[in-house]
Amino acid sequence: MPISAATPALLVLADGTSYQGWSFGATGTAIGEVVFNTAITGYQEVATDPSYRGQIVTFTYPELGNTGVNPDDEESAYPQIRGAIARNICHRPSNWRSTQSLPDYLRQHNIPGIYGIDTRALTRKLRSAGAMNGAISTEILDTAELLMKVQAAPSMAGLNLVKEVTTQEIYEWSEPTNTSWEFSSTVAASGGAPLTVVAIDFGMKRNILRRLASYGCRVIVVPGDTPPEEILKYNPDGIFLSNGPGDPATVREGIATTKALLASHKPIFGICMGHQILGLSLGAETFKLKFGHRGLNHPAGLQRQVEITSQNHGFAINPDSLGAEVEITHLNLNDRTVAGLRHKSLPFFSVQYHPEASPGPHDADYLFEQFVKLMREPRDKTEGKFMQTSN
Repeated sequence: MPISAATPALLVLADGTSYQGWSFGATGTAIGEVVFNTAITGYQEVATDPSYRGQIVTFTYPELGNTGVNPDDEESAYPQIRGAIARNICHRPSNWRSTQSLPDYLRQHNIPGIYGIDTRALTRKLRSAGAMNGAISTEILDTAELLMKVQAAPSMAGLNLVKEVTTQEIYEWSEPTNTSWEFSSTVAASGGAPLTVVAIDFGMKRNILRRLASYGCRVIVVPGDTPPEEILKYNPDGIFLSNGPGDPATVREGIATTKALLASHKPIFGICMGHQILGLSLGAETFKLKFGHRGLNHPAGLQRQVEITSQNHGFAINPDSLGAEVEITHLNLNDRTVAGLRHKSLPFFSVQYHPEASPGPHDADYLFEQFVKLMREPRDKTEGKFMQTSN
């Protein structure tokens, strides 16, 4: 689209910094926390990831929309971001899987975007000053007027967004098998009857459910405020705590439920917000990061073992608040924040990053296999005792 035919748009940050650009996607005004993502690919997965609820995402890669969008790459039913910021936008994508252009897709879902601004300067601003609220508008082009709306918006710290993205009803994951999603040729079968996993949905990505199913699990998804006694009615072999948006410390129902579930000693695996909620249920504290970790190449590890990971979070666990019974298994090697933990004697573990990828590297997929092994152990012991009795 020639610039002469584009609609002007304005981006204003909470500190008064403003950027003039051009509109793509929907027209109107969107207010949210402005963050940046350093990934080169996967913009559709980012846009539809419920963990980005309430945020306006700056894409640092200079070209956005080249491969279009398609239904298979959605991580939820529709885009979750409040707005998108880009350097350049492709209006005519070229990819055999594409069914729609990114601008048309965002317009369909009423998500505004702005392009034609210096995203490098904006990213440096967010790194130095920290993530902050901002607004994109095509209808308010006066900086002072738009700034007033931005400064009236609530901060992400203290904001509970789980209720906006969690499922409203209990369901069993039953997506038809799609071999295009299988990136591993060594997916482990559980053996015997399927393992039952109850997944607590704080803002679940679809590919997490796909990976659990790929490892031979029957997955029952429940809302984020489901009480523990309802979860235990399913007699699950394990419990999964999903990713999600907002401040984890505000998700009081989820923390209370997880704390109660600890007493069952059933294996628990948490990812992203699920990691934070597991930590909070074990007595730890969380804090807001200056600008968060959002991208596909974050190194995480401990003791010379490194994984390249997909990350998307703005909060982290305070390591000094962890009790003696909990050990750190992974650190974010860029800033040494906690990226993984486990209980020393009970089958609870979690990571701050996304082993399910989509988008991102597959280095950490083994964590799903570890979860399956933890769930298999009680069955193996029972089957072993039965064999001994039979003999």
